[in-house]
Amino acid sequence: MLLRLLATVAGWCSNSNNPPTSLPPKAAAAVMAPPPPTSASAIVAESVSGSHVLTIKGYSRTKSLAGNGESISSSAFTLGGCRWSIHYFPDGRGVKNAGWISLYLHLDHSHGIDASAKFKFSMLDGDGEPVPSFVYVHNGGGIQRFMCNGVSWGCHRFIRSHALEQSPYLRDDCFRIRCDVTVYSEIRREDYATAERLVVVPPSDMHLHLGHLLAGGEGTDVTFEVAGETVAAHSYILAARSPVFMAQLFGPMKEKTMACVRIEDMEARVFRALLHFVYTDSLPDIEHDDDNDYDEEGDVDDKIAVVQHLLVAADRYGLDRLKLLSEHKLCSCIDTSNVGTVLALAEQHGCNGLKKACFKFLMSGSNLKAAVATDGFQHLGDRCPSILRELLSLTSSSSSSLKV
Repeated sequence: MLLRLLATVAGWCSNSNNPPTSLPPKAAAAVMAPPPPTSASAIVAESVSGSHVLTIKGYSRTKSLAGNGESISSSAFTLGGCRWSIHYFPDGRGVKNAGWISLYLHLDHSHGIDASAKFKFSMLDGDGEPVPSFVYVHNGGGIQRFMCNGVSWGCHRFIRSHALEQSPYLRDDCFRIRCDVTVYSEIRREDYATAERLVVVPPSDMHLHLGHLLAGGEGTDVTFEVAGETVAAHSYILAARSPVFMAQLFGPMKEKTMACVRIEDMEARVFRALLHFVYTDSLPDIEHDDDNDYDEEGDVDDKIAVVQHLLVAADRYGLDRLKLLSEHKLCSCIDTSNVGTVLALAEQHGCNGLKKACFKFLMSGSNLKAAVATDGFQHLGDRCPSILRELLSLTSSSSSSLKV
């Protein structure tokens, strides 16, 4: 029956524009009607979990070998397609954490690939079970983004040295730490035009390859000297992304005899962050200043300062998207201690959105009264007197509307 129907249809297709009268009406309708549209999709959020147990043999010896701020790394282990290691600080990371054991999880940056992960550190007892009183869960159990620039994350103060030495968990000068890690892949959407999809096109990963190229240093042809450090890069990539680099490296004003290009008035870590954006089109995790030790509040202030410098650098090199990303990040970091500095920055570099965010913050509650007493606000009058006149106009208008 089916073969006869197919033969009839084939004959119609080759000899006539109309279906034959011998074809039943329902069959004719089935042949002529287009197939019903079908589609399917999926949201895919995959993860992989694993653990690495680090045994410290000869604890007292590690204390004598590695002083405050010095770390000893574990062997590398692979999870979620990335290589990881644990950095163990026998006498704490930073002066303020002396007398403590610090533990950090480190992503091997040689891959040039970022990763998102949850992790925790646990002291293990004699049976290999976690000790509840000595468990550190990073970021409250939230997901931490590890960037490929070598920044590690972890616990400043896992356990006091004397507490460990008096505990039953240090046996024969040995103790064990377990790091539990869950690595998350990027959330992706899978669209299916039909029930069977023969070709799956993955999302672009060009930024990962370029980030790996920058991290590995292969094929670099230009060197920059920044605050006493040298940084290598690829001139054609820089020129393609920044009109300033184009003029500096290939324009008529280029200095052909220079062995390297000197960058004035910029920190090395700010320039590295700028290069990270040039290659990957994304903001990196802000590096810590290794020469200083910060508590959590100081660490936040330091990162805000770096983002401010990054905004200035973006404006200097004509990187408009980086400038907007920095501006957006600063909008969420405004407080009474920095609003004067941020407002001056917004005025000097034409950041209207950031300027409006500062004004909105100052007009809320008692923020203006608290901000006026800060040094940053005092300098604002000298650097940008027009801002104060504009702010005065706003406060006057607000007071008038309240009276009405």
